[in-house]
Amino acid sequence: MSRSALLVLADGRFPAGGHAHSGGAEPAVKAGRIRDARDLESFCRGRLHTSGLTSAALAAAAALGHDPAALDEAADARTPSPALRATARKLGRQMLRAARTTWPSPELDALARAFPRGAHQPVVLGLAARAAGLGPEDAAHCVAYETVSGPATAAVRLLSLDPFQATAVLARLAPDMDQVAARAADAARGGIDALPAASAPLLDITAEQHAAWPVRLFAS
Repeated sequence: MSRSALLVLADGRFPAGGHAHSGGAEPAVKAGRIRDARDLESFCRGRLHTSGLTSAALAAAAALGHDPAALDEAADARTPSPALRATARKLGRQMLRAARTTWPSPELDALARAFPRGAHQPVVLGLAARAAGLGPEDAAHCVAYETVSGPATAAVRLLSLDPFQATAVLARLAPDMDQVAARAADAARGGIDALPAASAPLLDITAEQHAAWPVRLFAS
């Protein structure tokens, strides 16, 4: 198991397209639900323990070798928003392209053939972790970190938030990230039927609204 590979996969500069997405922060800022670092921390914590937990478990299950097609169906069932399903597949397609170049793998090639328009991003991330020699906890940690780092980075641009404050938010959320990653990996070992389906209805609603905006800074 390579910790360096984990750092590469979790790096925000990994060319998987995440920088163009706010994780729901943009509509939350516009609605006044995120105004400062305290609001950002509450938003990220809520996202982490709901949709973040669900995505982390999907990634952990993929890293364990569960059927990616069945996991993709499970991801669809846990993503009621059409806009978020489309975003997940777009990000999955971009991540798959980057992962196949970085860690060539027959499993990644098979996934690309089975899902030419893209599989759900957490499923792709889990298979990428597997190809990199990483385990389910590693995949879950990557998703947990991504779940909060995306909105934090977006808030810096959307609010002109002090980047030191945004980074401090991530540091304070570290225990929550560890907890969510551990729960996700444990659930994944129980099989696909045991995966959590925690939801955040407000994120689903605002994602649909955001997709209809004529002008926006982030893709989602």
